[in-house]
Amino acid sequence: MELARRALVEDGAPADSWLTVCVYRRRKVIRLALDGPHSAGRRGSHWYSEHQAFARLLSKEAGITVHSYVYDPQEYEEVMAFGGGQNVGGERLSYDEVELPECLDGEFDDEAFARMQERWPLGHLAWVYGVERELLLQLHRMQGTRLVLNGSEPESERPLEHLLRGHAA
Repeated sequence: MELARRALVEDGAPADSWLTVCVYRRRKVIRLALDGPHSAGRRGSHWYSEHQAFARLLSKEAGITVHSYVYDPQEYEEVMAFGGGQNVGGERLSYDEVELPECLDGEFDDEAFARMQERWPLGHLAWVYGVERELLLQLHRMQGTRLVLNGSEPESERPLEHLLRGHAA
């Protein structure tokens, strides 16, 4: 929780933000997000794209690679990787630069488009995690737990520890 609080300050997020935790246990995928009014809607995806302190701090503190992704269905998708507190890679795809598959008999080729998306940044990250791309796109809608960050309440530490027990981030 302390890392999330530090990231809030470093990224200049509002003090009334919270940490949202979603766990997809079948594949040990964990979504940690600093949420609040600043991260809602399209504007929120752009905010996440520019504010990566939590992923960076977590990668350094936990000694793991942390993948962060941003999805704006109208504009772009982006995956960033952090290791040892440093940005160690990533890719951004602007949808206006994509050549769509040709239509067959006047019909859009949905299968070709789906295969194409598997090679895009979120498709590759889904492959790394062993899940479907659609799962990553819907992870923010899964039942999650919101933990308050604007204080030092020790009771918020216990739920986070319980949620993450036995899982790598």
